Amino acid sequence: MNKEAWQGIFPALVTPFKSDDTIDFEMFGKNLAAQVEAGIAGVIVSGSLGEASTLTRSEKMELVKYAKQALSPSIPVVLCIAEQSTAEAVSIAGEAESIGASGLMVLPPMRYKADDVETVTYFRTIAQSTSLPLMIYNNPVDYKIEVTLDMFEELAAEPNIHAIKESTRDVSNVTRLFNRFGDRFKVFCGVDTLIMEELMLGADGVVGGLVDAFPKETVAIYNLVKAGMYKEALAVYRWYLPLLELDIHPKLVQNIKFAAAKAGIGSEYVRAPRLVLQGAEREKVEAIIDKAIETQPTLPDYLNLTADSYLA
Repeated sequence: MNKEAWQGIFPALVTPFKSDDTIDFEMFGKNLAAQVEAGIAGVIVSGSLGEASTLTRSEKMELVKYAKQALSPSIPVVLCIAEQSTAEAVSIAGEAESIGASGLMVLPPMRYKADDVETVTYFRTIAQSTSLPLMIYNNPVDYKIEVTLDMFEELAAEPNIHAIKESTRDVSNVTRLFNRFGDRFKVFCGVDTLIMEELMLGADGVVGGLVDAFPKETVAIYNLVKAGMYKEALAVYRWYLPLLELDIHPKLVQNIKFAAAKAGIGSEYVRAPRLVLQGAEREKVEAIIDKAIETQPTLPDYLNLTADSYLA
C-alpha cells in the first residue's frame, strides 16, 4: 500500500454478529459489497466501532483474511491496533503483515495515559517493527492522549507512518497539520459530524462510521467536495447530519449497527457488556433513522464526476 492509496472514504467497519455471538461473515460480506458498490477506497477492520475490545486476536485476523479475499487487491484492508502493551502491538503488527493486511491504524497505548515521550516511542517501535504503512489515530477526546504537532514532527522521521486520523474535534487542526508538514502526512477526518468541513479544508480522506449504513451518501459528499460541487455536497450533508450525530455518542456501536440493520446491510447484535438499544432510547434513535430513510436524497452521478463537473 503506497502513500497515495491513503485517500477517499475508509469505513471503520462494524463487526456483525449472529444471535449466538459468533461473527456473521455472510453479513460482513454483504456490507463489504455495498461499500464497494458505493465507491469506498479502503476499509478498516477491528477498530473501536468494530468492537475490537470484545474480539479475540484470531477473530481479528479472520476478519482481515475474509476482507482480503472478498475485495479487489486495489482496495486496502487496514487492521486497527489498540493494545495495552508495546510487545503485543508489535506482535499483532507482525501477524497482520504475515496474512496480507495492507496497513495498520494505530491507537495510542490503552488504559495507561502515556506521556509524550512514551507515546512517540510506542508508535515508533511499532513502525520500526513492520514494513506496513501506519495511520496514527489522534483522538484525545476519547483516548485522553493527544498527539501534538511536535510529536508528529518526531514521528515524521519514520517513513512508513503515512497518515493521520484527525479526531481532535478542532477542525483548524487540519490546517495546522498542512501548514507544518505540507504533504508529508495524509490527513483523514475521523469525526462523522465534521466530514464536510474538514474535506473543504483539504483533508485527504475520511474514516467514517455511518458509512457502514449509508455508504453512497458518504462517498457522494467526498466526491462532490473534491469536485468543487459544494452546493450539491451541502444538500446531502444537511440531510445526513442527524444520522452522523449518532456517531458522537457513547453508544455509537449500537446506534450504527441499528442503522446498518435498518438499511439492510448489517446486524444489530452486539457483544456484551454492550446490549442492543431498548425502550425510549431505541425509539429515539429509530425515529432519526426512519426519517432519514424516508427522506433519502436523490444523489447526483457522483461516481462519474470529471474535472469539468463543477463548471457544468
